[in-house]
Amino acid sequence: MYRIIRIGKRNAIYIPKEIANSLNLKEGDRLVIVVEDGKIELIPVRKPSKYWAEISPEEVEEVGEEISGSLGINS
Repeated sequence: MYRIIRIGKRNAIYIPKEIANSLNLKEGDRLVIVVEDGKIELIPVRKPSKYWAEISPEEVEEVGEEISGSLGINS
């Protein structure tokens, strides 16, 4: 599914209702924004405790390193 949308005041992006409904997104939900290769990807954050329970400590470390690298933070 895709839609063409406009960027609003203050760079606001509004997710069309049918897309929000299909993803069960509600006002106040959090999204991760990933910018890569000239593209923007929005990923819904679902019950973080459940998500973190399903990944290994090594994967947590890898994600941390990726985030640090993208922010220019040296570890």
